[in-house]
Amino acid sequence: MPQDFSFDVVSKLDLQEVENAVHQANKEISTRFDFKGSVSRIEWDKKEAQLTLFSDDEQKLKSVNDVIQGKLVRRGVSLKSLDYKSIEPAERATVRQLVKLTQGIASDKAKSIVQAIKEMKLKVQASIQGDQLRVTGRSKDDLQGVINFLRAADFGLPLQFLNYR
Repeated sequence: MPQDFSFDVVSKLDLQEVENAVHQANKEISTRFDFKGSVSRIEWDKKEAQLTLFSDDEQKLKSVNDVIQGKLVRRGVSLKSLDYKSIEPAERATVRQLVKLTQGIASDKAKSIVQAIKEMKLKVQASIQGDQLRVTGRSKDDLQGVINFLRAADFGLPLQFLNYR
């Protein structure tokens, strides 16, 4: 009986690396000359997996955003997982912006990924399991082809491949 091989496609973030990046960014903001005397800061809500950027005006908020993005990239966190909300006024004539960190593959994205895999015309099956996908097939070469295709395609999320067996 031939054995089926499989792997899982997931979209996860290392929240500890995000927290470390926030601490580094706050430290840099507190020491930089262009932020001297401003209320610029970044708050991290681990339960909700969201960042809140605060600053005096939209220009400084953009600079705060640049700082946190640089720290996240250096720590290996993909910027595709950041979902920016609109800039809103906050206390004492300041502005703030919520940034949600998306984890998992939403069902509509999962359906489009499964459809793209089916259009490859390889002998593999893709199934949606909660917020991840499982791809199975009899040939390891076909599975490698799917992995290479998914790495090259842009679905708007960072994809990782786990449990390859």
